[in-house]
Amino acid sequence: MALKFPIFMDAQSTTPVDPRVLDVMLPYFTERFGHPASRNHSFGWEAENAVDRAREQIASLIGARDPKEIIFTSGGTESINLALKGVAEMYREKGNHIVTTAIEQRAGLDVCKRLERQGFEVAYVPVGADGLIDVDLIRRAITDKTILISVMFANNEIGTIQDISSVGKLAKEKGILFHTDATQAVGKVPVNVEAMGVDLLSCTAHLIYGSKGVGALYVRRKGPRVRLAPMIDGGGHERGMRSGTLPVPLIVGFGRASEICREVMPEESARLAKMRDRLQDAILSSVDEAYLNGHPERRLPHNLNISFAYVEGESVLMGLNKESALASGSACTSATLEPSYVIAALGASTELAHSSIRFSLHRFTTGEEVEYVGRRTIEVVQRLREMSPLYELAKEGVDIKSIHWKAE
Repeated sequence: MALKFPIFMDAQSTTPVDPRVLDVMLPYFTERFGHPASRNHSFGWEAENAVDRAREQIASLIGARDPKEIIFTSGGTESINLALKGVAEMYREKGNHIVTTAIEQRAGLDVCKRLERQGFEVAYVPVGADGLIDVDLIRRAITDKTILISVMFANNEIGTIQDISSVGKLAKEKGILFHTDATQAVGKVPVNVEAMGVDLLSCTAHLIYGSKGVGALYVRRKGPRVRLAPMIDGGGHERGMRSGTLPVPLIVGFGRASEICREVMPEESARLAKMRDRLQDAILSSVDEAYLNGHPERRLPHNLNISFAYVEGESVLMGLNKESALASGSACTSATLEPSYVIAALGASTELAHSSIRFSLHRFTTGEEVEYVGRRTIEVVQRLREMSPLYELAKEGVDIKSIHWKAE
């Protein structure tokens, strides 16, 4: 089969809508257009039933015991905002301290920065060279004023999967609420909020082959019952936590996407990991001074992040962007020219942080596409290195860091 260009390998920014998901969504744009809060006629009842069904499908995917624990939002960013700000405001009399990590996505870090400006204190726990968090460091960061621990389930750049169960156990031991940003993990790896001791979980539809514009926040109802101050008032929808008319077609699609992920996850993850490993082996065996970022095993099956010394990541992307869609960081930070703060947090130099490329596969990625992107990546990196005087000096044994450049 002929390849279709450009090849999409940026599936940690978004995913294409699965045709099976689109099929169930379409009727709710037309003949089934009712408002789920209209409880006086069949159009409203039909819409409400469809939303409730989606809650059940999402709850089943993440191991929630009660579908009512699923609160719909506009996406992962709003879910994270509601979790962090909602807990901060509701529990402020109990304490003003939050523990999180240095490699959360921007939605989490920027909320924490805002809360700091409002008088909260935030501890940013560092990670190791493989991107993993030492749970003992979280334990040491806790104070008698800590009201929330927020740890990303799987990182959006390097794919490293944290030991969420251990963090959940610690939070329960200390009587502290635990939130995880699972936008990258849900539908890709097993997630179980009950078994893992999670009190709040953020997720989104567009990363599991659903539509953009809808997300969810799991909010535990029992053991403990979590209360949140709403960010949006007006109507008391979603158990009073998130007012606003629900986007029924998008929610229906979110539910179906969750159902499909639950059915195919074991086989799909194994297939994607196999292709990912083939891509990794092809690149690392052909390009010297190329470094895998993140944990070699505890990572998402569809993620590969590599730094190429002596080349700029943006230059590699420019050399490939007519043929393939890749990323040098996360979609949340691509508007800046700063090096990846996630790669820097692993202890990498600024130069290596600037040279990282993220490959992320998806449900419809083919082996032929992986082979082509791997081959072209190798060619582009080698061509850029041929034009790099720094690479030439390094190959001659010169210590680049020892060079003192003379200003004209």
